[in-house]
Amino acid sequence: MKPYFSVALVGNYNASFVAHQAIPEALRLAGEANDCHIRETWVPSEELAQNPKGKLADYAGVWCVPGSPYTSMEGALNAIRYARETGTPFVGTCGGFQHALIEYARNVLGLTEADHAESNPEASLLFISRLTCSLAGVRGRIFPLEGTQARVLYDTAEAEEEYQCNFGFNPLYEPLLENQPLRISGRDGEGEVRIVELVGHPFFMATLFQPERWALQGRNHPLPDAFVKALRR
Repeated sequence: MKPYFSVALVGNYNASFVAHQAIPEALRLAGEANDCHIRETWVPSEELAQNPKGKLADYAGVWCVPGSPYTSMEGALNAIRYARETGTPFVGTCGGFQHALIEYARNVLGLTEADHAESNPEASLLFISRLTCSLAGVRGRIFPLEGTQARVLYDTAEAEEEYQCNFGFNPLYEPLLENQPLRISGRDGEGEVRIVELVGHPFFMATLFQPERWALQGRNHPLPDAFVKALRR
């Protein structure tokens, strides 16, 4: 009998979001490829504003999903921090990428004022800022960097991915990630940060694009596939 692994999908479910339709299918395809079953549960961000450890302890992995601003930013950040500190396999896509960077800035770099231009545009430290050009509905080239886990997963120097976002990592703060465990591991054709990963963690990767969309074409993407492999270890 194939083993089952449980995954918490952290965010606020919206049936009209393409990414929310795609993620369960992406996990199903990755489970098939890794000879296991995945049970995903949608965990609303507001449920994690208090006692995230108690609510997430029974899950083998955490996926912080697209769809920000979340009902509770603190809940999403708590889930990311839990996964980062406990070694729980983690994926963050689109909004999950943005909030993974904010969580690290606040709780590791000590930048407690780090914030998001969408939910708090008047913040003094906008770690996540509005993109110069919207990436909503855009396909673009991605370049996983040499020597990173992202490059190993893609096994190629260039890929094409699809976005649905208007906010990304503020390039002003890129120097703060130099020599940090959370490192930049992929850029787009203009050199903008599109993938980050946490060195030394069993699996912690976040992307501004939405790799889950491959599943809508029946394709198993290397990132969900690697995430599910990490659940099995």
